[in-house]
Amino acid sequence: HVQLVESGGGSVRAGGSLRLSCAASGYISRTNYMGWFRQAPGKEREGVAAIGTVGTTTYADSVKGRFTISKDGAKNSLYLQMNSLKPEDTAVYYCAARPRIRGVPQNELSYSEYGYWGQGTQVTVS
Repeated sequence: HVQLVESGGGSVRAGGSLRLSCAASGYISRTNYMGWFRQAPGKEREGVAAIGTVGTTTYADSVKGRFTISKDGAKNSLYLQMNSLKPEDTAVYYCAARPRIRGVPQNELSYSEYGYWGQGTQVTVS
């Protein structure tokens, strides 16, 4: 099993920045892609950014140029640097990992491609 724990959420004014972190533990070697998703009240969970085993990245159009996903293999950690935040970025942000046995995803930003999830961290932009 894989455990994911997010941190770094909080409240920030529009135009500000936050950096989310996701600490992974357990059978990390059994995962390949990792991603960040978010869910606002009354809305479906949406993919924000994803990163593959060799570091290839994918972003939702709504965050391109503002958010940056990265990972540190030595620390088993995933990050999301969020700049130029907007009120519409307000949501609970989740870290996710895809089981390696499932192979390469067809859509890195689809929540159905991932099997491990963190508890989420709240980001509020006013």
